[in-house]
Amino acid sequence: MVSLNTPVCNFGWLAKDFNLLGVDGQQWNLSKAMGLNGLVVMFICNHCPYVKAILPRLVSDLAELKKLGINAVAISSNDAVKYPEDSFANMQKISNNHLFSFPYLFDQTQELAKSYNAICTPDFFGFNQALELQYRGRFDSSGRGEAPLDNKRDLYHAMKLVAETQKGPNEQFSSIGCSIKWKDS
Repeated sequence: MVSLNTPVCNFGWLAKDFNLLGVDGQQWNLSKAMGLNGLVVMFICNHCPYVKAILPRLVSDLAELKKLGINAVAISSNDAVKYPEDSFANMQKISNNHLFSFPYLFDQTQELAKSYNAICTPDFFGFNQALELQYRGRFDSSGRGEAPLDNKRDLYHAMKLVAETQKGPNEQFSSIGCSIKWKDS
């Protein structure tokens, strides 16, 4: 496992549209996924220990953000042939077992991950109403361990700020996670 860090936020970068199949059997795009006040686009997968460590808190925080008009969409772009735990069928199981309140989409061609310059799982992109990037950073201060008592909920607080002001925080910390498992060229 290789741990990678994401680059800093490129404020104002515009979200790339997509048309991907969700585990719910529906096709999803930016306009369908968008919330009243913004959208979190996150690249995750089923097997990454960083994702597994935050999953219950992630589901909870995203449900809270939805009440503030911030929707979310999760995308798995990993090579499911080499990493069968990341298959579409297993994505459906993870979504059901953890009661995802957001779409979980399969980027089978990996084109969307490339267009976003996604680096790792998890990799979070927080957009305002105009689909301008306002947050690219970590979920919280826990890494892949247990959340400390003084855990800083970076994604939640950043997107709450976006819901209120349409601007993200100036100080952001890179997300850390496992590399996206790219297909051989």
